[in-house]
Amino acid sequence: MSVEETTASTEAVSEETTPVVNPAPGGGSSAGDGRLNPIRELSRVFILSVLRDKGTIFFLLIFPILFLLLFGSLFKSDGTAHIKIAQVGDVRVLDSLTRAQSAQLAEAATITRVGSESTALTKVRKGDYDAVLEQRGDTVVLRYSAADSVKSATAQATLNAVLEQANLSATGKPATYTLKASQVEDQSIKPIQYLTPGLMGWAIASSAVFSTSLTLVTLRRKKILQRMRLSPIRTWEVVAARIAMSLLIALTQTALFLLVATLPYFGLQLTGNWWLVIPLVMCGTLSLMSLGLLIGSITSTEESAGGLAQLLVLPMSFLSGSFFSLDSAPEWVRAVSYLMPLRYLVTGSEEVLSRGGGLVDVLPTMGGMLAFTAVVTGLTLRFFKWNDR
Repeated sequence: MSVEETTASTEAVSEETTPVVNPAPGGGSSAGDGRLNPIRELSRVFILSVLRDKGTIFFLLIFPILFLLLFGSLFKSDGTAHIKIAQVGDVRVLDSLTRAQSAQLAEAATITRVGSESTALTKVRKGDYDAVLEQRGDTVVLRYSAADSVKSATAQATLNAVLEQANLSATGKPATYTLKASQVEDQSIKPIQYLTPGLMGWAIASSAVFSTSLTLVTLRRKKILQRMRLSPIRTWEVVAARIAMSLLIALTQTALFLLVATLPYFGLQLTGNWWLVIPLVMCGTLSLMSLGLLIGSITSTEESAGGLAQLLVLPMSFLSGSFFSLDSAPEWVRAVSYLMPLRYLVTGSEEVLSRGGGLVDVLPTMGGMLAFTAVVTGLTLRFFKWNDR
């Protein structure tokens, strides 16, 4: 959310919401349904201020979806890396393969004949091929580039499998032991089912932290916060309206992410308890909003609030696994990530969207995020101030 949009929304709040509720005689509040008017009107103003700002709509809703489209397209294929091999001379072991074995080999590698060994090696160094293959007597020689460790490992594994089949055919004896391998997850699992929770969590974190911190700073700097304090509107009503708007934005972001990810092109397969992502997102939004409130309480300008929010959100997104898996990260990095609410939002969403997790699996996650919210909110009260003095 931009600083300009935040300023516009806070000015609208001061003009439209202060006179909504007239104080009852003796300083009391009006009875009946009028008590709900401030929350409804404040929420309406906050939401309209966002809808009027096309830039805000772009960065809150469209920009994160563009990331999903980009990453989803780049990592759409979840198969083994396809390799390109330059063949020098005759390789008899390849000629001995059956038609079915040759078809399996073609799925993993493209083998092209090259005139000379020196030409093949030059092309491997340039990246045109991943490896050079030749046969010297009964020895098959494979020379590969270390530039891509995944493809080099794939090349070795592929040729090892080919040689194993050739040796079995040559001896005429079946293998003593056989391996039957299968994927643990459902065959429909695709990278999009891991990318969606991560990028969705990053989008929600950016929206909740930035908009909350900038709004609080702007309200205080323009003395609107102090005027609200003196008006019939109570503090909890302002907070409730802000929470309502943030939850609405977060749920809208969630709906858009799921809508795009479930398109046939990406093929997101939702598990039976996918709807649990809704309470997860709500709990995660509250925890991230508490960080925004803390930032807004300890900073005095929009620039400092935005800078501190950026300093928090970007590292937190990386450390929480929003963009990349933490499986190969150092132990201390994974330990630090457990202190961040975004990690629990990402892992919890992944649990219910792609791993078939149920309510029992995510209840501790939601409880942890709510506990984090309570702790950070309590810390915020220590630094909260109504004006800059």
